[in-house]
Amino acid sequence: MEKKKLDAQAKKILKLAEENGVKNNFFFTTTFDRYLVLLDMLDEFKKSMDEEGLTVKKEYVKGRKNLYSSPAVKNFNSTTDLANRTVATLIKIIKSFSVEDEENDKDPLLTMINGDGDEE
Repeated sequence: MEKKKLDAQAKKILKLAEENGVKNNFFFTTTFDRYLVLLDMLDEFKKSMDEEGLTVKKEYVKGRKNLYSSPAVKNFNSTTDLANRTVATLIKIIKSFSVEDEENDKDPLLTMINGDGDEE
């Protein structure tokens, strides 16, 4: 997916997070930041696979060459798995740490985690 489209989608996700009261949530913010890094990594692995191919040849014994999958393929797959789990975590955070309607019932720890009252 092209970088501009990803950036636009990221902005939509942040808007949704704000509407659900978790935009300033510490866990949401740090997890979302890690997710964006994972997307950049996936983009780099994809470029590498496009440029160098999906396989590599390695020479071991007596000049014989063996064909292996590119290290970028393994890295791409494991990073994709991690990115998918990160999305699941983000969804859980959005659903479970939404701002409560009743101000009196707020837990002080949840208030701090959600970014309220951190004027320092």
